[in-house]
Amino acid sequence: MNKDEVKGKAEQAKGKVKQGIGNLTDDPALRDEGVDDEAAGALRETAGTAKRKVGEAVEKLGEEIKR
Repeated sequence: MNKDEVKGKAEQAKGKVKQGIGNLTDDPALRDEGVDDEAAGALRETAGTAKRKVGEAVEKLGEEIKR
């Protein structure tokens, strides 16, 4: 897991907390901000996963070329 995946997961958690607080306090702006944070976190995590997988594929290709 790389730092983008970790930060993405953290951002998603922060968004869920904001949504919960927004629901409890009946604050639609905070709830919407939480939805946005959660979506941004999911996107960041997905990008981090893609970056990691590309890196792993390049490493594997490099190992195959060495043989």
